[in-house]
Amino acid sequence: MRLGLLGGTFDPIHLGHLRTAEEVREALDLDKVYLIPAAVPPHKTREPITAFAHRYTMVRLGISTSPHLDALDLEGKRPGPSYSIETLRGCQAMFGPLAEIFFILGMDAFLEIYTWKAYLELFDWAHFVVIGREGSELEKPAAFLRSLGIAGVSENGRGFFTSDSGKSIHFLQTTRMDISASRIRLLCREGKSLRFLIPEPVREYIERTGLYRNHGHA
Repeated sequence: MRLGLLGGTFDPIHLGHLRTAEEVREALDLDKVYLIPAAVPPHKTREPITAFAHRYTMVRLGISTSPHLDALDLEGKRPGPSYSIETLRGCQAMFGPLAEIFFILGMDAFLEIYTWKAYLELFDWAHFVVIGREGSELEKPAAFLRSLGIAGVSENGRGFFTSDSGKSIHFLQTTRMDISASRIRLLCREGKSLRFLIPEPVREYIERTGLYRNHGHA
């Protein structure tokens, strides 16, 4: 199996998240992409976030029309901060040693990966898929990878990079949608329409539960 993992706060999930998952799946011929809401994002400890149960429910609603996307509540079952290294270990144990795991993240997060817990171990557990972001560019990817201390970085014929672990590092461009979860929360507080920014079942859930109406979180 070739499986993608796309983590995030998903507060709420929107069409940008879903389109990225779909395009990465097609580009790398993945069998499935799992969206994994973070329970306690280590890098967003100062920001209030919506309860995990609401965010996980919205992810499940958002992917409901796709046979190739799924959701995992792995991080919601684990106490403490949602460290990616623990998630990757848990997923490998869940799917078995023959599963190839592709860890999907944005360029902005990738440029700060040296601040993550046990970040070098991440490259031993999964292939990386780095998605280009507006304002976050990487002019010399090989040099940056070497600066992180990744052993055996080399470029292959397709423009991807491999390391001594045998894992690959892919740099991809997906359709850029100017949609952000923070903007969606603001629109909701202002009583404005969320249509065509998020999947319709998610919009209906937000409306039914009153999420984001007062302080943006619940």
